[in-house]
Amino acid sequence: MSVRLPRIVDDVLSRPTWPGTLPRPLERRNLGVDYDTAWTREPWARFLRRAFVDNVTRPFVTALTSPRVFGREHLDPLEGPVIFAANHSSHLDTSIVVSCLPDRFRRRTVVAAAADYFFDRPWKAALWSLALGTIPMERNKVSRQSADLAASLLTDGWNLVIFPEGGRSRDGWGQEFRGGAAYLAKRCNAPVVPIHLRGVRPVFPKGGRALRRGKVEVRFGNPLRPGDAAAQADREEDARHFAARIEESVALLADEAESDWWSARKRAATGRTPPFRGPAASSWRRAWALPSSARRTSSARSKSSAKPW
Repeated sequence: MSVRLPRIVDDVLSRPTWPGTLPRPLERRNLGVDYDTAWTREPWARFLRRAFVDNVTRPFVTALTSPRVFGREHLDPLEGPVIFAANHSSHLDTSIVVSCLPDRFRRRTVVAAAADYFFDRPWKAALWSLALGTIPMERNKVSRQSADLAASLLTDGWNLVIFPEGGRSRDGWGQEFRGGAAYLAKRCNAPVVPIHLRGVRPVFPKGGRALRRGKVEVRFGNPLRPGDAAAQADREEDARHFAARIEESVALLADEAESDWWSARKRAATGRTPPFRGPAASSWRRAWALPSSARRTSSARSKSSAKPW
């Protein structure tokens, strides 16, 4: 025989309901942009990351891609913090960039990674933030939380690797650079070093399931500072225009990779640099015009004039 409690007791013991007219607060899951990466910058974590990069990441990158580095002299006068902005075509891009950075930058560098991909599960968030120093970055919408975290780290003297395209290339051609790197550079008064990675896509393309050995080239460009172009034109340069200038610098490096230094700069001087985003044409024409170094079925050929790192 069941005994029914008085209504007032039942109301007290039952789970309270939320008023329909009152918006619910967002649940904090400690994943995505909410994931706390502060522990990965503790001395013990930095020691483990350094050991992992030196003994696992760099040997792996060397064996798989034999990277050759150009333009490292552009980094010599820089003290930091520095924002490294690279094109993005593969999940290997982060490991390659981190491996090719000079030691004095690599030891104090964090990587902006997609919060919805690398920080969607606790084990992935912990693994990538410890192994490569990643921090969550919102890529689908403007996030003040992500921007504030990156800005605070730059202010504290940390360097930042960021992929302004927001995601890997779908067809091998570049994508429009978003304004995150430009905004952070203006906010923190930090220089931006453009980077172009050549030949990574055939090694491990988006959607690929197997790694292939290949030859990769990494080019560091001249550091860019917010307002450099504006000073010449006697006007203020906003983040949108600065982002476009960063993209143009990466396009120049891409042209240099497919031709040579002198020819690329002659074309740049006359405004004839090949478009970073490829021709505005159908998919088959874009695929036909794609350089062999970016095709999924071809391996990139490195130039003999480069010096291995």
